[in-house]
Amino acid sequence: MKAENNKVVAVSYKLEVEGKIADQSAPGKPLEYIHGTGMLLPKFEAAVEGKEPGEGFDFVLSPEDGYGVHDPRYIVELPKTAFAIEGKVREDLLVVGRTIPMLNQAGQVVQGTVAEVTEDKVKMDFNHPMAGKTLHFTGQVESVRSATDKELTEGLHGEYLPPEEGCGGCHGGDCHKEDGECCGKGKGEGKGEGCGSGKEGCGCK
Repeated sequence: MKAENNKVVAVSYKLEVEGKIADQSAPGKPLEYIHGTGMLLPKFEAAVEGKEPGEGFDFVLSPEDGYGVHDPRYIVELPKTAFAIEGKVREDLLVVGRTIPMLNQAGQVVQGTVAEVTEDKVKMDFNHPMAGKTLHFTGQVESVRSATDKELTEGLHGEYLPPEEGCGGCHGGDCHKEDGECCGKGKGEGKGEGCGSGKEGCGCK
């Protein structure tokens, strides 16, 4: 069976950026996705299209074909009070380089990276962590099967279902959850999940 639309494809992969391994699937735990549903980068799926289990891949994506170029418009300065929980600023979260999930103006959760911290301001970068990077993917297709009707409707991990709770359900003001889940209401229009976060890998959008 070949990798094509509405097939569940499992791939083991390694991502190199600037000659260093930036992400890779765990041994025996390939990345699974439903082909053709937009779960992964379009050019990633195109490179895997038509391959069968056991076939390898080796391709390079430019920033334009990956996560885009680094856009200064996605760098936003926020007051420290945006990171307050019950009136107290979470200074432990405000570490340069740390990624913090936040809400944008549309109520969507976006990933922001702390770029700079001053006495009363925090500069957040809502560009994808891999923005501006050339991505070198290698790996192979491990398995291909037809997706079930439930998977096509709900997603492999229920990602198509409406969230039952979380920052998207907050009203007004800033939204916060413990353990850095969601913090503040940023003004950036970030580009989605961080690289390698959750159940998806670096090919995810």
